[in-house]
Amino acid sequence: MSGHNKWSSIKHKKAAVDAKRGKIFTKLIREITVAAKTGGGNPETNNRLRAAIAAAKEANMPKDNIEKAIKRGTGELEGVNYEEIRYEGYGPSGAAVLVEVLTDNRNRAASEIRHIFSKNNGSLGESGCVSWLFDKKGLIIVSKEIADEDTLFDIAIEAGADDIKESDDSKSFEIISEVSVFEDVKKALVDNNIQYIEAAITMIPQNSVKLAGKDAENMIKLMNSLEDSDDVQKVYSNFDIDDSILEKFVE
Repeated sequence: MSGHNKWSSIKHKKAAVDAKRGKIFTKLIREITVAAKTGGGNPETNNRLRAAIAAAKEANMPKDNIEKAIKRGTGELEGVNYEEIRYEGYGPSGAAVLVEVLTDNRNRAASEIRHIFSKNNGSLGESGCVSWLFDKKGLIIVSKEIADEDTLFDIAIEAGADDIKESDDSKSFEIISEVSVFEDVKKALVDNNIQYIEAAITMIPQNSVKLAGKDAENMIKLMNSLEDSDDVQKVYSNFDIDDSILEKFVE
């Protein structure tokens, strides 16, 4: 989990910068649109849409933007047709990389993703080459300053969570759940006035690959380049890099 947690922390800090330049809104609008298209415009019966709307609200997206994105997905408003694609590949030293894309141009996306991998000492692989190394789960991170482990355990497990663990930095707890009960666990925390640092549906790696030196730097550059692509929604990897190295890349 260490690689995921450390990178997750970096992304959380970068989100504020992305929000200022509107980049995060672009990605969230695409997710809301596709979620509404594939599962309908009612968040009560569409878990993916409910999660996308929650993420948009946490990023302070205006309500009007959210409603328009839903209507584009359901066909009430004219919009772009996005295609969902997953790319799988390898970073330095064979670290596994999963890339989730929403694009209106498959050829452009494929060309750009391939270029990013090759530029950063990585390589694209065949479909399924690394996805088996990850489990799709709900992940909620709560600071130890907000609640103790026993309190979180009682609330989260009662709501359907699978497990609670201490994070690698020993400053927070991770609540892990199946995707189907993720929103229930979030609601239980909110109902008990427990604020979380981060809550997301994510791909958790089953094992990790330790990276250092130039490989670590290239891995971080690969992740940053992929996430900066307009077509890329999410990037996951099983790397493990020391905090001292990661911190150099956080402004």
